[in-house]
Formats: sequence, C-alpha cells, structure tokens
Amino acid sequence: MAIHDHAPDRRGGLFLWGGILAGLAFLALALTHGFGLFAGKAEDSGDAPLMVRRGNLIVVPEGSALRPRLTVATATLRPYSPNLLLPAVVESDPSRTAAVLPALGGRVVELKVALGDRVARGQLLAVIDSGDLAQAYADDDRATAQLQLNDRNLAREAEQNRIGAASDRDLDQARSDRAGALAEFTRTQARLRALGADPSAGKPATRLLQVIAPVSGSIIALAVTPGTIINDPAQPLMTIADLSTVWVTAMAPEKDIASVSRNQDAEIRLDAYPGRVLHGRVLFVADVVEADTRRTRLRIALANPGFTLKPNMFATVTLAGAAESRVVLPSSALLMNNDRTSVFVATAPWTFERRVVEPQLGEGSEVAIRSGLAGGEQVVVAGGILLND
Repeated sequence: MAIHDHAPDRRGGLFLWGGILAGLAFLALALTHGFGLFAGKAEDSGDAPLMVRRGNLIVVPEGSALRPRLTVATATLRPYSPNLLLPAVVESDPSRTAAVLPALGGRVVELKVALGDRVARGQLLAVIDSGDLAQAYADDDRATAQLQLNDRNLAREAEQNRIGAASDRDLDQARSDRAGALAEFTRTQARLRALGADPSAGKPATRLLQVIAPVSGSIIALAVTPGTIINDPAQPLMTIADLSTVWVTAMAPEKDIASVSRNQDAEIRLDAYPGRVLHGRVLFVADVVEADTRRTRLRIALANPGFTLKPNMFATVTLAGAAESRVVLPSSALLMNNDRTSVFVATAPWTFERRVVEPQLGEGSEVAIRSGLAGGEQVVVAGGILLND
C-alpha cells in the first residue's frame, strides 16, 4: 500500500513505542552486564561484550547476551497486490451543475426558493423588475403599432390601385413599408422570448422578468434576497447542482501515478459513514500534475440515492494495484533511524549492517518492501531494536 496522508503519524507512534522498549531493554542489559559492555569492551570479569562496532558493521560476539534475543530470517519474495490509499473529497458533477444568471439587470421583487431547496427544470425561481425589460416591451409595442398601421395603409393602397386612384409605385411602397414593420415586430417578439418574457403580457404589472430553473437539482449557493439590485447580469443569482450523481475526487502522489489508470476498481470510505464501503471505477485521470501539491486528480462517479453523499465530505479512496513480487517482512523488523526506515541485514554469521528500505506501510503484522532489500538476504526480524543506536 502507498502511505496515506496520515500514515506518518501512525508510523511515528509505532517507532516511538519501539524506542521506549529499546531503551528499557538496554537499561536491563546494562544493569545485568554493566554499562561498559555497550562500548564494546569486556568487563574485568571476562564476560563477552554485547556487540562490537567495526566501521559500518555490528558484530555480536560469541557469548554475548544479545544472541538469544535476536531472530534472523530469510527475506522471501511473495506475490503481493499493493493497495493505494488516497485522500479524497465529494464534489458535484460540473456537467450537472448550472449557475443561474439573470437575463437582465434590475431589482429582485420575489424570491421563490431558499438555499438547499430541490427544484425541477422550468420551475420559477425569482421575479425581477427590470428597466431593460420594460424597454424591450416598449420596443415591441411600437413595432406592433407600426405593423398595424402599415397593414391598414397597404389595404388602402391596394384598394386605390384597384380603382385606378393610386399608382403601382405607391402600392409597392406600401408593401415595402409593411414588410419592414413585420421584420421589426418579429425581432422584438424574438427578443422578449429570449429574455424569458411573455410577449403577450399586456399590463405593465405583469411585465416582469421571470428567472426559470435551467436544470433540476438542489440549490447549493444563493446570492440574492428580495430587494437586491442586480447591476451585473454576469453575476450568478444562485447555483443549482443535480446531486443524483456525484464525483469523488482523489489526489494521487506523483510517485504513484503509474499505478493509477482509467476504469480501475476503487473502494470509497467516507468519514461521515464509518464502516460503509462504496464501490466504483476511476472515470477520469488528469493529464497534468498540480505544481503546488505534486499530485494528480482522479475522479470516480457514484450514484447518490437519498442524497447521502454531500459535496465537500472527506473520503478515502483505495485502489487495488496489479499483483507483483515483493519482499515481505514482519513489521517488527522495521526500525526508525533519523526519520528513515531501516532493517539490519546479516552480511556474515552474527555480523549485521543497517540497510535503509522503503516500505509500503499498511495495516497488519507484515509489510511489503518497495526497495532496499532483495529476496534471499538474512534480516533481523525480532530483537533488532537492541542493535539500534
């Protein structure tokens, strides 16, 4: 498994207790054999020293009280399926999220919904008294009156032309004027429909701008109240998100990107629901690594019946890696030295050297080693803390 963001705290606690136990063990041996033995020198009584340092090697001589306390085992390769633990957060699906923008500026006279309400597509959300909408209605009124006037003029010119009282030129001009008036009327009607206004509204009191829900979903942000003056139509009034499907967005460290792929099986655990495990597949892996975190985003889509998964919830994503061969050791073999993890490897009988390794920390009594140790090497798996300095 890759190290979870909180794994260093757990590992630090493990080695803190290990250090305490080591200190107690050394104190007991010192009281039994004398503190001079730890310097690699024999007492006057002729007892063998506990250990002797030779450069980077530690030798446990024959007769040392440490020998019965050390257990050495062969590091063996085993099939291992690493799991990658990633911090994650629940998010709304951007393709199912809509910012509600007013078509025009004005004053909010009615607000039909509240934050957190669930709305249906086409539902009335707010009513705005807009001066720009009043101007659009005025333009439509003039276009309607002009079209009606041109209709009457065309009818008169046609009748006059029929009895020979008007020329063909006058009739053609009346037809042209009527066509221009019809084009302007069509434009003003289309403008009103584009604004969501009712072109047939007659009374000024009914000529208000209605804000309609563009999608179904929950109102997750609300920026206005009745009486709010809207000067910038580009500023959203509210945000609607369809939360029937949500995204779980995880952050994979740069060193683990090769272990992440699209359609990979994933398990999701949420802090809000301990013991509950959700299953999904990786839908998307970003093509870039974020410069500040050195991580890349991956997303998993989950159905959300009952809306129990809420945006901004914290989660942990577990990805199963491909099976591979790794050296697996008992966790008791690992030691902490200067913020590095190490083990003691036997280079000869009762001769040991410290070796820095990179473990894949996880739950349980065994741990896989990423690097630093080869299969077949002899490793101190118990009592190595007595050699730690």
